[in-house]
Amino acid sequence: MPQIHPTAIVAPGATLADSVVIGPYCVVGENVILGAGVTLKSHVVIDGRTTIGEKTRLFPFASIGFEPQDLKYRGEESTLVIGRNNTIREYVTMNPGTSGGGMITRVGDDCLFMIGVHIAHDCQIGDHVVMANNATLAGHVVVEDHAVLGGLSAVHQFVRIGRYAMIGGMSGVERDVIPYGQVIGDRARLNGLNIIGMQRNGFSREDIQGLRSAYQFLFSNGGTFNDRVNEAAARFGGIPPVDDIIAFIRADSSRAICQPKGANDG
Repeated sequence: MPQIHPTAIVAPGATLADSVVIGPYCVVGENVILGAGVTLKSHVVIDGRTTIGEKTRLFPFASIGFEPQDLKYRGEESTLVIGRNNTIREYVTMNPGTSGGGMITRVGDDCLFMIGVHIAHDCQIGDHVVMANNATLAGHVVVEDHAVLGGLSAVHQFVRIGRYAMIGGMSGVERDVIPYGQVIGDRARLNGLNIIGMQRNGFSREDIQGLRSAYQFLFSNGGTFNDRVNEAAARFGGIPPVDDIIAFIRADSSRAICQPKGANDG
């Protein structure tokens, strides 16, 4: 049976796996689904059509699944789906989707959301993502696997953060960040590659060196950016991280690509 502290309030319609632990003064709404091993430490409030995967831990004063902070929201029955083995620390807020964004906010597996993180409506978060204290995402943001967002960073709506990207602390991100890219600044600019992150995650020396060469070519000043993308695909195609970047740049997006300061954005 679930372990529910006497001071907790769990609505009759909530679905709890047998090994769920709900600590003091938590509140769980009627449409909430908690998977096996989910732990609510204390003072956690979960509402809406929210599903949380097994072994995810939520710390005091997390507020999960309440209606989006979107003036266009009209009470539609949207959802928030959170994956397995996540750590959701104090004062984290996550909102469900809206009719304007696919009706779902989704969080992957094995992520760490530190104190005060905010994930807005219709965001799509991959696996192994780390968001440091008070990092915030506006609506419709995509964060791919293994990305790291530094403390107090803020991401503009509809921006994409590529896999293994690193966002520096206190950065304001208004443009898409390429996979493996590293950005920083109050209006963030590309500041190189996340080489340390790649090394820690077992990328080969050959792949890293190939990526460095492709990066230098992509963000040089010769020709237009589109021409350099096509040429980089021809020169460096077949190197997996380079292929990731080329596919990311060529994908549909409403935002421009974040480039180094002073780069030719044409």
